[in-house]
Amino acid sequence: MQNSSLTARVLLLASLWSALALVVIAVTISTLYRQGAERSFSDLLRAQLYNVINSVSISNENTLTGSPQLGDLRFAQPDTGWYWVVEPLGNFTAAPLVSSSLGVASLPVPGILDAPFDSRYERFYPVVDEAGNRVLVAETEVVLDGEGRAARFRVTGNLDVVEDDIASFSNSLYIALAIFGVGSLAVNGFAILFGLRPLDRAKVALGKVRSGDAERLEGTFPREIQPLATEINALIDSNRRLVERARMQVGNLAHSLKTPIAVLLNEARLLDHQQGELVRTQAEAMQAQVQSYLSRARIAAQRGSILARVEAEPALERLVRVMRRLNSDKNFTLQVAPAGLVLAMEQQDLEEVVGNLLENAARFAASNVSLTLEVSTQGPSDPEDARRTWVNLVVEDDGPGLEPEQISEAMKRGKRLDESKPGTGLGLSIVSEVASEYHGTFKLSRSALGGLKAELLLPGLSKEHG
Repeated sequence: MQNSSLTARVLLLASLWSALALVVIAVTISTLYRQGAERSFSDLLRAQLYNVINSVSISNENTLTGSPQLGDLRFAQPDTGWYWVVEPLGNFTAAPLVSSSLGVASLPVPGILDAPFDSRYERFYPVVDEAGNRVLVAETEVVLDGEGRAARFRVTGNLDVVEDDIASFSNSLYIALAIFGVGSLAVNGFAILFGLRPLDRAKVALGKVRSGDAERLEGTFPREIQPLATEINALIDSNRRLVERARMQVGNLAHSLKTPIAVLLNEARLLDHQQGELVRTQAEAMQAQVQSYLSRARIAAQRGSILARVEAEPALERLVRVMRRLNSDKNFTLQVAPAGLVLAMEQQDLEEVVGNLLENAARFAASNVSLTLEVSTQGPSDPEDARRTWVNLVVEDDGPGLEPEQISEAMKRGKRLDESKPGTGLGLSIVSEVASEYHGTFKLSRSALGGLKAELLLPGLSKEHG
């Protein structure tokens, strides 16, 4: 169940369990009611059977006599399925007595093996009468006098009465359980959503940390979630300490290398022109490369940290103002859309890559340099990276630009296509490395202005969406 919702999972399991429980309850109650209804029907037939027995006797003329009154009009109406029959047994050859509902019709009698008598010398069995009714027969045999003359007594009841009663009860039961089930699902859903609300609060608190509005998970959480919040806060604190330690170590290393490189540059000025120029060039290259590797180490130490963020527009405006002062003959434009874009990277890294691109554009531009920043509709191919917001940073100029083969050469570390311009040839490669460290991309192409177009894909997040 990848990427599944915890709320949906709990609701689904609760709903399935409730539905299964209601089905089991419905079947159980319906079965128990059927058993009770059938048992009550049998008891009713037994009581009527003994009423008939008590109402019949042998007359002086050796005939069966009696007029059972069972208090039910169905025994007087034809083809109702409610009958009583008294038949002489053995040598007793009197005419049988039957209810007016049976008339001249007869009822089949199964053999003893098919429907045996129980311990009370009674048996119950279903048959179909001549009218097509399914009836249940209650039967027993009774000796009527001292001479041993006996008769078979049978009373029947229409089984449709039982089935109709059971069907009516079952329908009412299913409707009631369905209403109860829907109500239970609604209550369960409300209870589950209410119970999971602390997770939503934790999500909002995490969003605030991610967007920079908070440094820790703030708020009170239930005891089941509080340990998780505590561990996350501890992880954030540990992450912050690691980042600060990495920054301090990188700063110490940069400071320790700064003096020896400065000494080499100063000593290069004291040498003759040819040797001094060689030492100076190599020292400057070493200085740039050290700075590049220090930046990469620092980025690697804090990459992916939720603490790395910078508001894009203020930082870019500062860089553009500096470039305008340094290049008063060039026109620099800046566009950021939408406002409030936040990049998930260190401010120093953003200033380094954009500074390199603006400096390179200003060096070759005829008169115009454009800097734009906007939300990208596509991210990297990695699914983990594609989930976050990505932004396109584009620097364009109206200079001579580069041919495709020159673009490939320009991306190589230390490669300078124009030796007449100052620089170490590391600028574009540093930009590419910084973008790569942040899982972004960097590419060069022909600009619509006529010159070079440098396009960076950088990780970002929107304050509106956290």
